Amino acid sequence: MPERGTASSNDTDLQQQVVALTESPESKRQTVPRPFLKWAGGKTQLADSLLERRPASFNTYHEPFVGSGAIFFRLYREGLIRRAVLADVNAELIDTYLAVRDHVAEVIRILSELPYSKEFYYAIRSQDPWTLNLPERAARMIYLNKTGYNGLYRVNRQGQFNVPFGRHKSPRYLDRENLLAVSQALQNVEILCTPFDTVVERAQPGNWVYFDPPYVPLSQTASFTAYDANGFGLRDQERLRDVCIALSQNNVYVMVSNSDTACMRSPVSHCRRFGRSGPSIPTERSAAKSLNW
Repeated sequence: MPERGTASSNDTDLQQQVVALTESPESKRQTVPRPFLKWAGGKTQLADSLLERRPASFNTYHEPFVGSGAIFFRLYREGLIRRAVLADVNAELIDTYLAVRDHVAEVIRILSELPYSKEFYYAIRSQDPWTLNLPERAARMIYLNKTGYNGLYRVNRQGQFNVPFGRHKSPRYLDRENLLAVSQALQNVEILCTPFDTVVERAQPGNWVYFDPPYVPLSQTASFTAYDANGFGLRDQERLRDVCIALSQNNVYVMVSNSDTACMRSPVSHCRRFGRSGPSIPTERSAAKSLNW
């Protein structure tokens, strides 16, 4: 990361914008927060179909595979969030959410100093993110996400980010207005780095849990599970099935997006007495099965 000196007048102005956004009751309506990261399988395009299947009312919203947070931000924009818990096992992703929530001015300032070039991309990609402070780590994540190939997040078995340069014409890795709005949306949100199955310990009757895991691949070449160095295999999908059953038996609303396979259909038969399953929703890469209990 480039060296930075003392705070400038621009930094002060930005801090004032953050304070104004947080304190102004008008800001929530005027500024629309949207996902600030690209993510494989993000649900922006499917949000309408998925939200048609949401519970009529719910208390706390849980998203254990938060990714880009498309459904959370959509619910927030529509004023449907009372309380939310966003989680993921991807530590870099969760740190990015935490930094944008708690240190958005610094994240924006760092991003504003980063040049766009192939050479710089590979230089920043080669950095060990755990040698950086939280805002620097978040800025690196956003920069790589917006300038890498196809917005992918992929790591090797050593946990090293290995997506190639994306050759974008004008990538928007500095989106000041949206980052400020996202920071506002996250202010009262609990953000956790924890495995998906721990949601059983937190979710209470009347809560809504939306699972959007790495999909069960429909073929050997269709996997999008390398968001974590340990991957997400069939045993994990089976554990997810069991978690869904446990939650629904506790009267927690559950929705799952996954490929339309026998492995993921089985929770329906166990939980039918609590509700209904939604029809398959076609997507470019597979059929997303929305299961509502």
